[in-house]
Amino acid sequence: MQALPVFDPRTVPVVAGASDGLSPAPPASLTPQGLRARFLSPPDWAPELWQEKKFADRAPAHAAVLLPLVMREQLTLILTQRTVHLSTHSGQIALPGGRIDADDLDATAAALREAHEEIGLSPDRVEVLGTLPTYITGTSFIITPVVGLVRPGFTLEPNPYEVDDVFEVPLAFLMDPAHHRLHAFDVDGVLREWYSMPYQDGVQERFIWGATAGMLRNFYHLLRA
Repeated sequence: MQALPVFDPRTVPVVAGASDGLSPAPPASLTPQGLRARFLSPPDWAPELWQEKKFADRAPAHAAVLLPLVMREQLTLILTQRTVHLSTHSGQIALPGGRIDADDLDATAAALREAHEEIGLSPDRVEVLGTLPTYITGTSFIITPVVGLVRPGFTLEPNPYEVDDVFEVPLAFLMDPAHHRLHAFDVDGVLREWYSMPYQDGVQERFIWGATAGMLRNFYHLLRA
C-alpha cells in the first residue's frame, strides 16, 4: 500500500484570492425554516468538489457522515476531533460518521447510527433534511453527507477510542467564504489542493480542513445557489 503523505496542513501555503467575489450564504438560508425549504425544493446547483486525488491503494469503501446542525439561537455544527491512533484521518477534525454496514438501510441510517455510536447523539433528536452529493477522499472513501437538524437538550457521550473532543462551530462562520482558505501542496510531483476553515473558539484554533472542509464548501454552494 502506498504510504500516506505526512505533513502539517497548517504550514501549507494558501492560494490567494480563493474566495474573491463570493458572498456569504444568505441569512435566511441559515435557519431551520430556510434549510427545510432548501432541501424540499433544491435549487439548480453543482458541487465544487467531489473527488480528491488518490494517495492510498485502498479498496473503495462507502461511508456516510452527519452534518448535525443544532437549533440554538443561531445554528451550530457539531464536529469531532479524532483520536491520533486511528488508521485513517487520525487527529483530524471530522463530521461524525463512518463506513456503511451491510445492515444499514441506506446512507442516512448509517450516518445516524455512526453519530450515535461515535458521540452518543440519539437519532430521535435528529430531523433529517436530505443529503449532499457524494465526496470521494484520497483514501478511497465514497462519502454521503447527510444534513440534519438537532433539537437542543441532548447529552453527548463520545466514544473515547474514536473521539478526543466534541465541539460546535457557528454555521454562519462556516458558510462565509471569507473564512475559506485554499491550500496547494506538491506531493511527489502531484499538486494537491484542499480548503481549510480555521476557527478560533476562544481557547484554541480548530483547524478544519481536507474532506470535512470540502463537504462544507459544497454545502455553502448549495445554500447560496
